[in-house]
Amino acid sequence: RQNRAWQDAGYPPQVMAVNVSPVQFVRKSFLGEIQEALRDSGMEARYLELELTETALLRDLDRTAGVLLALKQMGVRVSLDDFGTGYSSLSYLKRFPIDTIKVDQSFVRDIIVDPDDAAIVSAVIGMAKSLKRTVVAEGVETAEQLHWLRNQGCHQMQGYYFSKPLPAEEYTQRFFRGNLMKTLSME
Repeated sequence: RQNRAWQDAGYPPQVMAVNVSPVQFVRKSFLGEIQEALRDSGMEARYLELELTETALLRDLDRTAGVLLALKQMGVRVSLDDFGTGYSSLSYLKRFPIDTIKVDQSFVRDIIVDPDDAAIVSAVIGMAKSLKRTVVAEGVETAEQLHWLRNQGCHQMQGYYFSKPLPAEEYTQRFFRGNLMKTLSME
């Protein structure tokens, strides 16, 4: 509803990511709940991205494949959240229609000082790009991390460097009215 309200107010459309728990994902009513939420809010499916963890995806592989395909057919984006912290089976990157791979903050945190973390993050970025997936680095907190990730070709970043979580009105003031998004993209 908030995303649609921003669009109705004339702000540029943006993708809104929503975390989905493994318990929600396995419910038989899951797809219907997503369709209902889109219908009730009036938001186009292309502006919704569902963030799923590896654990949620691996419970029942055949059902997961079917649900993800149905989401894609609806136009909903799917991201693999906290990549690298679970089972990290690379086979589901090929098998499932995943749009975005989110590198877990536990790897991003020390990329400047730990060569192993830097190597892992660099490899995930390269792999995601080769698979034509968007890659997001979670937990960016410093300018050094931002610049390192940009130099590696990371598509997107999130973390306290940009902002702590905000209520909708404060987000509107800071990011839409304050043009902070333009400032960050030029940095």
